[in-house]
Amino acid sequence: MKKILEGIRVIDLTNVLSGPFATLHLSLLGAEVIKIENPKDGDLARKLGSKSEFNKKLMGTSFLAQNANKKSLTLNLKFPEAKEIFKKLVAVSDIVVENFRPKVMDRLGLGYDTLKDINPKIIYCAISGFGQDGPDADKPAYDQIIQGLSGVMAINGDKRLNPLRAGFPVCDTVGGLNAAFAIMAALFYRQRTGEGQFIDIAMLDSIMPLMGWVVSNWMLAGQPPQLLGNDNFTAAPSGVFRTADGVMNIAANKQEQWEDLCDLIGSPELKEDPRFKERDTRKANRFELTPILEQKLMQNNTKYWVDLFNQKGIPSGEILSLQDALEQEQLAHRNTFNQVDIPEVGRYPLFNLTAKFSKTPGYVESPPPLLGEHTNSILQMIGLTNEQIKELKDKMII
Repeated sequence: MKKILEGIRVIDLTNVLSGPFATLHLSLLGAEVIKIENPKDGDLARKLGSKSEFNKKLMGTSFLAQNANKKSLTLNLKFPEAKEIFKKLVAVSDIVVENFRPKVMDRLGLGYDTLKDINPKIIYCAISGFGQDGPDADKPAYDQIIQGLSGVMAINGDKRLNPLRAGFPVCDTVGGLNAAFAIMAALFYRQRTGEGQFIDIAMLDSIMPLMGWVVSNWMLAGQPPQLLGNDNFTAAPSGVFRTADGVMNIAANKQEQWEDLCDLIGSPELKEDPRFKERDTRKANRFELTPILEQKLMQNNTKYWVDLFNQKGIPSGEILSLQDALEQEQLAHRNTFNQVDIPEVGRYPLFNLTAKFSKTPGYVESPPPLLGEHTNSILQMIGLTNEQIKELKDKMII
């Protein structure tokens, strides 16, 4: 079955998360992604993960999570011979993606201005913490740093636990998604005009629109963020509530959902209570409302209420452990994961493309590569002989 990015070649210089997450989506869409790694130990993510035996094999779980369908070429770009190989690859490629600090590629003599002379149609995407210019451009950045500087940590948690980071590297991940989206847009532009271009992606920029409602409330209405923990600031009742056997999520965001909920829990009088009758007054009095609702909800278990509310169209759900979340029938039905045989590791599930295309679906078709696994075949593709490849190995260039 034809793939959306079939015939597109990507040179992937990225490490750890934001960049590899971007190029993972390109590889799942069918692009040929050539991951260029240092010959010694490759992408740092190869040594990151909770299973030390995988880390020692340079196949850490962090690496496995976002490098399926890619090829690995080892290349030490500090050598002139390696730079010439890189330029030959650029000449026959469509996209270059890197997540070094700004100007690193320029100092190597491989920046966009150099590469566009070799291939005017090249799309060059640079991912960094703060962007390629500005007062903070040269500062080092990891996800945790960006979470702090973006305001994400300041708006998480409640009065007892704040600031609070998100439980996964949200800024890195969103930066990668933003990069993948931008690259696809640049490909569309190139298809119409024949022109490549430079894309500057900053993790700090990328996370800001995800806080759009909170930012808008502050910038347009002067309303500072409220530290509500698991409560949703846009509505009430909307958050986490105790039941007889645990907790559950309820999001009765519409007026009719609130009124139906009152009937279902056997408290129709709440609909006319002046503290709770209107949406905005309910929000203002949420801390009075919650214990009243929980007194009713604790008369039965979570599953009972979830089934009852969902049947009536009131959004609700269990709060699952990660293990239980991954084992949901809905994810299996959606083919969210694909079981893959990974060399040196074994058979494990990896993410498929989560966007479901009717004509051009994207799946994991090959496992994350061993370090340098495709070096010979890629170098032969650009015309190097076996003797030349052997000489590069002897010099530790590959």
